[in-house]
Amino acid sequence: IDYEEVKKLAKEHKPKLIIVGASAYPRIIDSVKFREIADEVGAKIMTDIAHPAGLVAAGLYPSPVPHSEFVTTTTHKTLRGPRGGMILCREEFAKEVNKKIFPGIQGGPLMHVIAAKAVAFKEALSNEFVAYQKQVIANAKHLANFLNTNGNKIVSGGTDTHLMLLDLREQDITGKVAEAALEQAGITVNKNTIPFETRSPFVTSGVRIGTPALTTRGMKEKEMEQIGGMIIETLKNIEDDAFHTQTRRKVRDLCDQFPLHLELTNK
Repeated sequence: IDYEEVKKLAKEHKPKLIIVGASAYPRIIDSVKFREIADEVGAKIMTDIAHPAGLVAAGLYPSPVPHSEFVTTTTHKTLRGPRGGMILCREEFAKEVNKKIFPGIQGGPLMHVIAAKAVAFKEALSNEFVAYQKQVIANAKHLANFLNTNGNKIVSGGTDTHLMLLDLREQDITGKVAEAALEQAGITVNKNTIPFETRSPFVTSGVRIGTPALTTRGMKEKEMEQIGGMIIETLKNIEDDAFHTQTRRKVRDLCDQFPLHLELTNK
């Protein structure tokens, strides 16, 4: 992010509200700088932390809460709770926000989802959750570095968070084609636009890769190299269906070594 350009645009357009956040930004967003810019033009700030919320809860990503009038987030992704959302705001806006949400745009409360959120928040208070988030970041950094050093361009050169953006322009592969091939090979990514994108958002020139689910299964840096290798070889053999079937078997074998709910299966 070019914060000087943000300041220039804010002074030019004088917005009432500056919205901060991204769904495929691998670096830390400086909430203090955004606060300074907003104050210069008399704007309020709404920061969305749907992606890094778990990292924020673990104290591994700077919290925007002290610097924003409004903060929104999902409760899944890195927070690892149920699908749902949450709006935080300063007390002076709470009554108005509540009124707009219900009965305005929300139906009846889903008590099972609320209960699941409570469980997720309790988990987020634990030392185990902090250790988990540290490994999420370590895995993402290791995977990004592995892909980068093996000739695959990572946007911004790496990551500070749980995700990375792979630029496929040098391979002349679209994100849409890469996503489909990797899905066939048993590896879930999603097509994603990249900076200075020239293709349609339905086609794209990149893919987004994240590590929270892999880390939940117990995978670490060694497995990131295995996965990175499979991604690289899949992209090299993009049209080879037999190769994708073979890779899918390798993915299954790897996952079998890290079963979900291991503590339940061992009882």
